[in-house]
Amino acid sequence: MSTPLLEVADLKKYYTDDIGLVDRVLGTETTDVRAVDGVSFSVQRGETLGLVGESGCGKSTTGETLLALEEATDGDVRFDGASVFEMADDARTEFRQRAQVVFQDPFSSLDPRMTAGEAIAEPLVVHDIGDSETRRAEAKELLERVGLAADQVDRYPHEFSGGQRQRIGIARALALDPEFLVLDEPVSALDVSVQAQILNLLEDLQSEFGLTYLFIAHDLSVIRHICDRVAVMYLGEIVERGPVDAIFESPQHPYTEKLLESVPRADTSERGRRVDALEGDVPSPRDPPAGCRFHTRCPYAREACRADPPDDYDAETTGQQVACFRALDDHPYWESEPIERAAASDGERRRTDD
Repeated sequence: MSTPLLEVADLKKYYTDDIGLVDRVLGTETTDVRAVDGVSFSVQRGETLGLVGESGCGKSTTGETLLALEEATDGDVRFDGASVFEMADDARTEFRQRAQVVFQDPFSSLDPRMTAGEAIAEPLVVHDIGDSETRRAEAKELLERVGLAADQVDRYPHEFSGGQRQRIGIARALALDPEFLVLDEPVSALDVSVQAQILNLLEDLQSEFGLTYLFIAHDLSVIRHICDRVAVMYLGEIVERGPVDAIFESPQHPYTEKLLESVPRADTSERGRRVDALEGDVPSPRDPPAGCRFHTRCPYAREACRADPPDDYDAETTGQQVACFRALDDHPYWESEPIERAAASDGERRRTDD
């Protein structure tokens, strides 16, 4: 396998609480919110890696931090072999051209005072590329490339639909001819019919320009449609990763299983009914559980899961990696007692598992 375009190693992003004056006088200790806590993955050239998980699991923060839009607490990100966090100014400017982002909300990501053409040309202005005439011509060309008309160049964001605004956002991301795009929930704010159009556009652009995508989403059907590989996040950590078909057909981690069981299905058979599979609340990232972070909600959790965090174990036949003791036949997990849950209420269960 060739050298990955992007390599993320033990990436961490912690946020410290901003305490008030009274807390400072009383000497109240601050706590860190562990939004991203030791994430590692790689993205090969030309592929699409999906990053999936519940809201608040750290997906978007991961994308922003690896692009250096947020300052990392620890870890490393290497782009085409060079460390993003150690780049000199010139190298960082070049990286900004080669790696771009498409945001979730196509309205709030566009300045309402700028026309479509001005929004698309803004990266060219920032990087001092071309003059006003060539930038306008480039904006028109990009509008047409994403399925809009060139004569819409002077319209403002409020004059476009949600799907059209997202096309403008994609055009803006393409203005600097990048190699890598972070797509942060790019279709979640759109109607289902429009989602399909945007996904088809992204696939066409990837094929035409040889783009590499990190596709962040919580919609598993979208992930399966567009991604080559998937990384599943829970509470700031990646718990499973592997080829998209293997993840969907044979999930190895209990969290992945429950995510897939929770997907609504169109048929009305017992198998097709929605399953409210994920019980309980996500623990606070300020004080994540010891051991496996999913053990407070896992139906298979045993005492061993409380004690130690699992490493990543390989499923050799499917190419998956899973952070779960159940993946090892000879682990002490199988000898430890299951965590008792059946007789406890939800509130009692959470107190017991903390």
